Amino acid sequence: MRSLTVIYLAILGIAIGVEIAAGAFVAPVIFFPQKYLGEGVLTHFQSGILMTQVFLKMNLLIGFVALYSIIYEVQVFMMRKNYDFFSFIASVLVIILTGLFLFYYTPFIVHAQQLGALETTTEAFATMHKQSEWVMKALMLAQFGLLVRRGLLSQK
Repeated sequence: MRSLTVIYLAILGIAIGVEIAAGAFVAPVIFFPQKYLGEGVLTHFQSGILMTQVFLKMNLLIGFVALYSIIYEVQVFMMRKNYDFFSFIASVLVIILTGLFLFYYTPFIVHAQQLGALETTTEAFATMHKQSEWVMKALMLAQFGLLVRRGLLSQK
C-alpha cells in the first residue's frame, strides 16, 4: 500500500504542476505571441485553437489522476487503513470537477471553435470559458488538499 501512496502523491503533484504550467506559463505565451514574434503572427482565435490542443493533452493526465484518486480512496476505505473522510470527499470532488472539465466545458469550447471564430466571441462562450477556469482552479485546490492531507497521513 505504501508504494501506491507514493505513486498517488507523485501523480497529484505532477497534475498540479502541469495545470499550473498550462495556465501560468503556456497560456500567456500562446495568447500573446506578439511579445516574442512581432505583430500579426496569430489571431486570438488561432491562439485559442493552440491552447485547446494543450488542454486536450492535459485532459488525459487529469482524467487518469482523477480515476486513480477515486480508486485509491475507495480501496483505502474498504481496507479501513488510513481512511480519512476529508480525503475521500476531496477525491469525490476531484472526480466531479474533472468530469465537468473533460465532459462539459472542453467539448463546448472545442465545438464552438469548430463553428468558427465568431462563435468564440459570444457572451455564452465567454461565460463558459470563465466557468471552466474556475472549475480548473477548484480542481487544483482539491488536488492540493489531497496531496497535503495524504502526505501528512502517510507520515503516521
